[in-house]
Amino acid sequence: MALKHYKPTSPGRRALVLVDRAALWKGRPEKTLVEGLNKKGGRNNHGRITMRRRGGGAKRLYRMVDFKRRKYDMSAEVVRIEYDPNRTAFIALIQYEDGEKSYIIAPQRLSVGDKVISSLKGADVKPGNCMPLRTMPVGTIIHNVEMKPEKGAQIARSAGAYCQLVGRDGGHAQLRLKSGEMRLVPDACMATVGAVSNQDHMNENLGKLAVSAGLANAQAFVVLP
Repeated sequence: MALKHYKPTSPGRRALVLVDRAALWKGRPEKTLVEGLNKKGGRNNHGRITMRRRGGGAKRLYRMVDFKRRKYDMSAEVVRIEYDPNRTAFIALIQYEDGEKSYIIAPQRLSVGDKVISSLKGADVKPGNCMPLRTMPVGTIIHNVEMKPEKGAQIARSAGAYCQLVGRDGGHAQLRLKSGEMRLVPDACMATVGAVSNQDHMNENLGKLAVSAGLANAQAFVVLP
């Protein structure tokens, strides 16, 4: 995805830089894969405010993303790539051969019409394919990595995130995270090939809104004589 730079028609637009989402699906999400999402207003389970200054915002529908990929050895076709207001990455709607639909985190270089598959025996090393770490070649760039078998992906799920499989030893896989940290996870854990989409998310600039928030935070720490 490219970045959109806006003309300085107002102070708020002078520094505005957003990700161009023209290629994404413009309609409603898949109705069978969404559920309502209630606003918390910064309150905990006792109804007391624990996170101040939270509230408002646009209504959202939660897209139920499949982080487990347990439908093995059945290929699925990418129907469309969508924007998800609940996360920084884009999501892909896939349809299996039996007609079932599912949402997955869209990796980079995944296009409409591509085929993806999840298999315990291993699969081609191409973006979107899911397999256990023990069947992947060392050096593969991956995302959506489980920390415990059958638990669902927890590592490398945000925009532009990835990690690299650097080795295997004693039933565990060695992962190098994007931060440089090394992690050991069981090699029976599932992972998806590729890096997460929307890598330009970190280059977005909300313009005057971001500048105003920064000034407000700076003024809060001014020490008066």
